[in-house]
Amino acid sequence: MDQTTTSGTGGTSDALGPGLDCERLDVYRAAVEFERVAYALRSNRRIGAALRDQLERASISIVLCIAEGTGRRTTRDKAHFFAIARGSATECAAILELLEARCRISATEHRRGRGLLLRIVQMLTRLMANR
Repeated sequence: MDQTTTSGTGGTSDALGPGLDCERLDVYRAAVEFERVAYALRSNRRIGAALRDQLERASISIVLCIAEGTGRRTTRDKAHFFAIARGSATECAAILELLEARCRISATEHRRGRGLLLRIVQMLTRLMANR
């Protein structure tokens, strides 16, 4: 099985009928999982408002750009949105580094978030190379 897609529709689309193309991508599901992690981190009041807001924008951007890129028809359009998503993922990784350096998140939270982001960046890079 390829790391960017799965066989079948998977996820919640089984219960709801056919799913959207993006829902079949592992990278999309990893991005949604990272958004869950980011959402939990954003509830931490020890994180300043500026980084909390930036993390919100960037983590949401990953999910939305993957979905939009998947819905585009041309290779160039797909690659454009996947590149934006990859940039947002690396931005999130930098935010996690700052939060850990400032002792605002635990090493465990940092490792979990960074691990997801690394997977996301790797999958997006492969998707862009395959286009």
